[in-house]
Amino acid sequence: MKVTVVGAGAVGATCADNIARREIAHEVVLLDIKDGISEGKSLDMLQASTLLDCDVKITGSTNDYEKTAGSKVVVITSGIPRKPGMTREDLIGINAGIVKGVTENILRYSPDAIFIIISNPMDTMTYLALKSSGIPKNRIIGLGGALDSARFKTYLSLALECSPNDLQASVIGGHGDTTMIPLTRLATKAGVPVSQFLDEDTLKKVAADTMVGGATLTGLIGTSAWYAPGAAGAYMVEAILRDQKRVIPCCVLLEGEYGQSDICLGVPVVLGINGWEEIIDYKLTDEEQAAFNKSADAVRNMNGVLSTLNLGV
Repeated sequence: MKVTVVGAGAVGATCADNIARREIAHEVVLLDIKDGISEGKSLDMLQASTLLDCDVKITGSTNDYEKTAGSKVVVITSGIPRKPGMTREDLIGINAGIVKGVTENILRYSPDAIFIIISNPMDTMTYLALKSSGIPKNRIIGLGGALDSARFKTYLSLALECSPNDLQASVIGGHGDTTMIPLTRLATKAGVPVSQFLDEDTLKKVAADTMVGGATLTGLIGTSAWYAPGAAGAYMVEAILRDQKRVIPCCVLLEGEYGQSDICLGVPVVLGINGWEEIIDYKLTDEEQAAFNKSADAVRNMNGVLSTLNLGV
């Protein structure tokens, strides 16, 4: 299986590195518009692979999409990252044109590819990629929920002083500081609801910390995070290529599910060799559904900006 990662910045390179180290694919192509970056980072990864006992072909390319031909999965990380004080929504004007162009170029050489969208604002970029490409909905998947759920599990594990591997926890809704919904009601430790271990105030703090998890890192680092986003992308690639049928919260097109239509939003889906294969219904409470509807309204408002950008959406 061949995987292409578009964008050789910190997130893209980390994603490609994770895929190579874990031998998720037989071949990884790292592509970037800036001369020499993808070639240099791919060569660095190849040299590292001699020390890590992994055997994956890694190729770097400067804007040569022909080298991406035959990719089963394509991860799009292209665009400018967030800076302190910026929201993910601030990036739409620049990143929309980039994501649309990348999607079109990839499809020329890999018409059957499955796309994982990481570029921000992720929900809107996923919607754009789907609507502008016209490919089946199961082949366009936004990263958001996988990353946000990892952050949720991290804050829960710190509060519980336990291994995150003992936790099941999901975040649905939009991938934004005010639109994501950590489902504390459904979070469990070894099958037991976390509400049996943590009081309501602590759970509210965990949820609040999760929602600003990305902004917290941007403030500390000075730019968007990359280790967890890159790992989350590789995690999704693995679920697809190895046909694991994992249930992962991802941004996908809704057509009536969770009470929403004509929008890409984070919900739990089954990931396998065909992309996303099924949406799982968590049977939200009235309060959770109201929060989900509010999240959808915010994302739909952002999607409306696309119509002003002459992108054919």
